[in-house]
Amino acid sequence: MSVQTTDYTASEIRSPASFVANRVFIYGALAFWAFICLFPIYWTITTSFKTAVDVTQGHLIPFVDFQPDWKGWRSLGLSPDSIFRTSTVRDEFLKRFMNSVITSVGASSLAIVIGSLAAYGLTRYRYHFAWFKNEDISFFFLSQLILPPVVLALPFLVLYREVGLLDTRIGLILLYTLMVLPIVIWIMRDQFNSIPVELEEAALVDGLTIWGAFFRIVMPIALPGMVAAFILAMVLCWNEYFFAALLTSTDAKTIPVMVASQTGSQGINWWSMAALATAAIAPLAVIGIALERYLIMGMTAGAVK
Repeated sequence: MSVQTTDYTASEIRSPASFVANRVFIYGALAFWAFICLFPIYWTITTSFKTAVDVTQGHLIPFVDFQPDWKGWRSLGLSPDSIFRTSTVRDEFLKRFMNSVITSVGASSLAIVIGSLAAYGLTRYRYHFAWFKNEDISFFFLSQLILPPVVLALPFLVLYREVGLLDTRIGLILLYTLMVLPIVIWIMRDQFNSIPVELEEAALVDGLTIWGAFFRIVMPIALPGMVAAFILAMVLCWNEYFFAALLTSTDAKTIPVMVASQTGSQGINWWSMAALATAAIAPLAVIGIALERYLIMGMTAGAVK
């Protein structure tokens, strides 16, 4: 007489009650973490529609705890009743907004060009400068993020004063490029490492040059990583405050500097600051949602081969 055995998987042995409990715990933890991450954004947006009394009393829920008001947006000339009127504050905001757009996009684009070429060279060629090899060069780029920005404050202030780059957009673009370049190189290095070298070798055999293989073969495959690096670099440049406040005075001030300046004779105008912060984070939120697919693909590049 033969005995027949049956193999059961862990999912079949586990009871339905424990399965449901685990799912409830996981989704509950995710929902709690999402609440923690999104609450500051919710608080900022709702504060932009509060009056001084609502801010000081900590009212949170619109139409329940307080009646929404356009006071914060009106102070910036962005409310429905003031958007078509002449407003010096709105003109100032639009000027700072354009400064942030130009410096962030310009620095991110320049960092992508330089960083992609540097990362491609580190992944496809072997370098040896004294005791420095490819791994040491890559770590050197990443180690620049450890250096506190305040250490570079005085040298950049003196340098920019001598070369006439104080309070200029081009000065911020060059500095921001230097600031985000290590992150771009690190992301693009992982991206290029995930692309088989055999594809380029086949392109070279077919008659393409090295530059032709890079632009026609490698770049289309590495596009998600480039988009992810561009978004991350732009977010860092957009939110940068220290050097923007230090190296600018009137013409090249950016949005973060304007947000920090929303103080009055009686303290901080939280409603104006919240409205300005909401207007500042809106473009980044739209870009992140629109390019979410590329962002996820780029950030996970090289995780699975």
